[in-house]
Amino acid sequence: MTTLAWIAVVVGLLLALAWYLSYSAARLDRLHAKVEGALSALDAHIVRRAEATLELANSGALDPASALLLVGAASGSLERVNEHTFAADPLEGQHFAGREGVESELTEVIHAALPPEVVAEIEEAGGTGAAALERLRAAGLRVQLARRFHNDAVKEVQRVRAKPVVRLFRLAGHATLPQTVEFDDALPSR
Repeated sequence: MTTLAWIAVVVGLLLALAWYLSYSAARLDRLHAKVEGALSALDAHIVRRAEATLELANSGALDPASALLLVGAASGSLERVNEHTFAADPLEGQHFAGREGVESELTEVIHAALPPEVVAEIEEAGGTGAAALERLRAAGLRVQLARRFHNDAVKEVQRVRAKPVVRLFRLAGHATLPQTVEFDDALPSR
């Protein structure tokens, strides 16, 4: 092979490598954006779950002690969501800001205030209490789905960032690795 042929092969290989690195970096960027979007959706669903909890607590379908517990836990959840501002977020929206404990506590209070017999009474009575309970269930299901979707996106980012090429060429830049969100989000039983 002539020198010109070798130069053409080397240039071709360098162009292929440059294309692959550019493609990998763009894919990683899209995955990070997907994590941010999934976390925003999870935040929105958490707010809806807390609001549905407040609506149930204020519907008059529960005893005052249970309603007070629900109001306290739901208010705590809403306060933590409002404390979390993306402007001060070093990961640009790719983490949950340590709110897992508050959300698990809300789930525990929902389960304590809504044992199966209370749920059956609310459903049997109908009215605003039953409608609020159904909205709480729907919001809880959306929280479960949003959390799973977020965690799947985070796992995909972690898998891609573990590739040797991504680490060798530092395609993730200085972005911190996003983490999964783990909290109790079980729905009240029927």
